Amino acid sequence: MSSIRNIGIIAHVDHGKTTLVDAIFKQAGLFRENQSVQDRVMDSNDLEREKGITILSKVASVRYGDVKINI
Repeated sequence: MSSIRNIGIIAHVDHGKTTLVDAIFKQAGLFRENQSVQDRVMDSNDLEREKGITILSKVASVRYGDVKINI
């Protein structure tokens, strides 16, 4: 039986929220070892990419072993 963990990440600007989510994705194995992945995977908005900040809230889900993590 799998379990579910729901987490929210709250912090001031430039304190690593997006970097943490990118690291969770990599640790959970969402990408192939040889896959080239851009930083700030969740920042899909043009303005976010231009300014290097996250503006819009996002929702993601990853599996780590038998645990589903909703972010």
